[in-house]
Amino acid sequence: FYRVDPYGFERPEDFDYASYEAFFSRYLVVLTRRAIKWSKLLKGKNSVQKSLKVKRYIRKGIPNEHRALIWMIVSGAQTNMEQNPGYYHRLLEGEKNDKLVEAIKTDMNRTFPDNVKFRKTADPCLQHTLYNVLVAYGHHNKAVGYCQGMNFIAGYLILITKNEEESFWLLDALIGRILPDYYSPAMLGLKTDQDVLGELVKMKVPAVAELMERHGVMWTLVVSRWFICLFIDILPVETVLRIWDCLFYEGSKIIFRVALTLIKQHQAFILEATNFPDICDKFKEITKGTFVTECHTFMQKIFTDPGSLSMATINKLRETCREKLLSQG
Repeated sequence: FYRVDPYGFERPEDFDYASYEAFFSRYLVVLTRRAIKWSKLLKGKNSVQKSLKVKRYIRKGIPNEHRALIWMIVSGAQTNMEQNPGYYHRLLEGEKNDKLVEAIKTDMNRTFPDNVKFRKTADPCLQHTLYNVLVAYGHHNKAVGYCQGMNFIAGYLILITKNEEESFWLLDALIGRILPDYYSPAMLGLKTDQDVLGELVKMKVPAVAELMERHGVMWTLVVSRWFICLFIDILPVETVLRIWDCLFYEGSKIIFRVALTLIKQHQAFILEATNFPDICDKFKEITKGTFVTECHTFMQKIFTDPGSLSMATINKLRETCREKLLSQG
């Protein structure tokens, strides 16, 4: 049982159990303390109002037993679900686009092959749930349909909510509101945000930006999966969930905070690179190890390391980057 984590992911052969145990015994104390604070905050109610206190609580991590509820509330998914009763099931019962269905089916076995809950042999097998959520979403948002990356995000939502309809509405919150235009066919929002990160690195970690430029490494080569998969399969599960806690409440700028923290923290290591493949390898390396496993300290760092980062700054950069991309056609 040890080889599988609480979310159903098999641990790799070279998993460092010793340092993980050391981290987790410390983190358990934090989790217990947070759980008590959260139950006091919720007082058995199924609702919470946005406030500075709630934002602070979310930054310190939502206990797993409240995670689905809080994500639903702060992302607006709960409201949408309540205002559209039966909508999800109508989508599943309606006419289907064969091409969309085929594309989704093809990706089913490729989604989390290392997770026991997504195996065909599992009971219940989460592949069915995942298939439903993606098919419903593709018919709900025809402009997006289905694109790779969405399967991983929907899969994570299912693991946390254990609820098909809630996963659908959370996916809608992410793709429709929180992430600007990441999954549309042209992926303009995604390309824009990768360029925005490049601009932010120029401002905050200029030596790394200079290295990338000197060796002609495009940002999209090293960070596109960070954005598309929202750090799934890049960072450890607990860390990804803590990032998502903030993402649902504070929006897409959290992704930049995480990316900048990874780059800033490992600046010296990245700058040792002397050529193109070397740089790409370094970017793979910086998402491993104790710095990212220690999710509690890591999350404190993402709010201090990059310094101030306002939505206004990001939106201004988005405008200029988007115009540049559009003019390049």
